[in-house]
Amino acid sequence: MPISEGATSPGWRVTVVTQKRRTGRPPYYTPPAEAQPLARRDGLRIHGRVGGISCVDTTGRTHWTLPCAGRPNAAHISGGRVLVTTDSLDYTPWGFLGPALLIDLADGTLIAELRGERGAVLRGGRFFLGLQGYDFFDTWEYDSDANQVDAWRSCGHYVVGSGVRVVESARSLAEGSRVVRLRPGGVIERGPRLTDLTASEPLVLSDGTILVLDAGVLRAVGRGLEESVLAELLPIAPGQVHRFLGTLERTADGLTVTLAERHPDKHTSYTVHTWTLALHPPA
Repeated sequence: MPISEGATSPGWRVTVVTQKRRTGRPPYYTPPAEAQPLARRDGLRIHGRVGGISCVDTTGRTHWTLPCAGRPNAAHISGGRVLVTTDSLDYTPWGFLGPALLIDLADGTLIAELRGERGAVLRGGRFFLGLQGYDFFDTWEYDSDANQVDAWRSCGHYVVGSGVRVVESARSLAEGSRVVRLRPGGVIERGPRLTDLTASEPLVLSDGTILVLDAGVLRAVGRGLEESVLAELLPIAPGQVHRFLGTLERTADGLTVTLAERHPDKHTSYTVHTWTLALHPPA
């Protein structure tokens, strides 16, 4: 994928240290164990379990609990509010999507039930909430009282800091996914196009560079949406990306990249490719 005219590379480099291949299970996402907090801030921890959400301090004292009909999967704290996204225990017209709950951090009062599957923290009790599917591909900005203050036709993995960037996950869009920046007034600044319509969770480096595993190619996207290809590990044709599931993991010395390849005929059989990469910062 060419770099946009006038853009410069973020400057990071990688070298392959090891490469392995085995038959096994793909790297499915596993939610945090119930004993682990979904979020923490200033000595408070938000825990979620089937049927309830609780706020506990570092001494183990419970400040409040709130009933929840589903399974909490993530929490985001901003100002005096916490946004908790949930999974439904039963299949609904929205699949297994549960409500997103906006809660008063001080006493556990439910402010509002919203609809969304991905959240992100902004300042001053504000949040982003995104939803993809059923003709939705949208991000909404809400204030601390659950009033919608802005909206964009984009959704995916949010990267907050020096503005908000999105690694889009747009399996239903004919124009495909990109890395974009969300600007006020619903304006979208479009960056590099991605081959994979359902990109995995990106990694964010110390200077704000985003690492994206895109159809077997490791890409770096800078704060200005400038792009470079770091490694063509196992390039995948656009028509075959549905057979692959990838993850990125930061390690003390660099990165671990995992790409699981589903057999074209045996849908429960996977070949798992793993690379250990050394990561070199800009000179």
